[in-house]
Amino acid sequence: MLRQLARALRDTRTVELRLDWLANDREIERFLPQLPKRSPEATLIATCRRTDAGGRYQGTIARQLVHLAEAIRAGCAWYDLEIETIRKCPPELLAVLLGDGRRLASAHFFRHMPRNPKAVAVELWRNRPDAVKIAAHCDSLAQARKLLRLARTPNTVVAVPMGDIAQPARVLAIREGSAFTYAPVENATAPGQTPLEQMKRVYRADRLSRRTRVYGVIGDPIRQSISPWFHNAGFAARHVDAIFLPFLVHDLKDFVDSIEPLGIRGFSITLPHKERILRYLDGCDPLAAKIGAVNTVVVRGGGKLYGYNTDYVGVLRTLERRMPLQGSRVLIVGAGGAARAVAFALSQAGASVCICARRPTRAKLLARAVEGEAIARPRLRSEFFDAIVNATPVGMHALTGQSPLEARELNCRLVFDTIYRPRVTRLLQLAAKRKIDTVSGVEMFVAQGTAQWEIWMGERAPVKVMQRAALRALADSDKSHDRGRSRTTR
Repeated sequence: MLRQLARALRDTRTVELRLDWLANDREIERFLPQLPKRSPEATLIATCRRTDAGGRYQGTIARQLVHLAEAIRAGCAWYDLEIETIRKCPPELLAVLLGDGRRLASAHFFRHMPRNPKAVAVELWRNRPDAVKIAAHCDSLAQARKLLRLARTPNTVVAVPMGDIAQPARVLAIREGSAFTYAPVENATAPGQTPLEQMKRVYRADRLSRRTRVYGVIGDPIRQSISPWFHNAGFAARHVDAIFLPFLVHDLKDFVDSIEPLGIRGFSITLPHKERILRYLDGCDPLAAKIGAVNTVVVRGGGKLYGYNTDYVGVLRTLERRMPLQGSRVLIVGAGGAARAVAFALSQAGASVCICARRPTRAKLLARAVEGEAIARPRLRSEFFDAIVNATPVGMHALTGQSPLEARELNCRLVFDTIYRPRVTRLLQLAAKRKIDTVSGVEMFVAQGTAQWEIWMGERAPVKVMQRAALRALADSDKSHDRGRSRTTR
């Protein structure tokens, strides 16, 4: 804990000390005397949350209060006291034991959102604490917004939406007026937390205000997206007061209803919402409408949503560098939103487009739309193409060991995988073994992503800065994956 405290103080001057995460009373007693010489300028908050309040401390309330009193004497200006303990203690006792510290009265709901969070806040304020905190699990952005509304009393309320869906709302809590938000140094203490280093370096959360413009990417899953690193690097390079966040979206309507309340000015779209978003748009770029899939939305005046497709640009910029598209024969694997963008881009560039998909009916419909040809998979062993493009999710995330095609089906000069994570997919590995040229989806990601940034910002993107940020994020992810795999092996 002392090591983590030292790390935290490099990035923030406000640190919560979770004393209940120490092993026992003896460790707490050894830890606290070492605080003054290590953190003389920091604002420290002592927490010793008991198990009945969702913490780890198994001692009595009396011992809990003694530890908090010791923490105040050791230099903690604040202490967090949960509602379960407050209900059982006379106010006079708390005043005698803890009167020298400032109280953050808290309530935690780890499994659900309380029916009436405002009533919870009223109870917390009853004994006149210096500030209150309500943390609650949110199953939707609508619930997270309800919690954030409590934070509009500046510097006296801490609102903490918990859960993966609420992760971006945790960051935006500061924008809404929350006194602070939580970020772990190493050990996450609640679901949906964003690490401190990421909170500072990627999101610049300490600089958020009501004027900060909000952008994001929506998808399901979304954890593996590097778009936040990419777009936030662009904002930082151009000194734009904006933030880009990942939104895990199961319910598209829940997200759309949250656009205006959360101040969202634009967003990018990944699987599985590229086609589904069309029903919520007020307008659409003619090319995106023709493709039938959108990956970029601008929020215009009055909350009107206008859609674009920059995957088209990404495909052309990536392949034109390597081969003449006019007159080439290209196989596209897949028939979803990404495949449609690839098919229309190549068709417009003069290529002969072939479609092979798991669902033959969708393959035929897409082939007809681009005046191409639907090819059944058994034919692939005897066909030859100038290029093969994978536009399916096979090979990404949980499917990293899989390939949409077998090695003997790769009869072509070039294989392009639109997946960028991992950078070298199983499909590209098979192609390389057959001495076929390969192209990673990273190039397409950068090309389409900078086009998105320019649509939102109305100016040229700092492409090199954003590309470096994306490559760095991928490299860090690969290292983390390797460390995790090593631990699993051991």
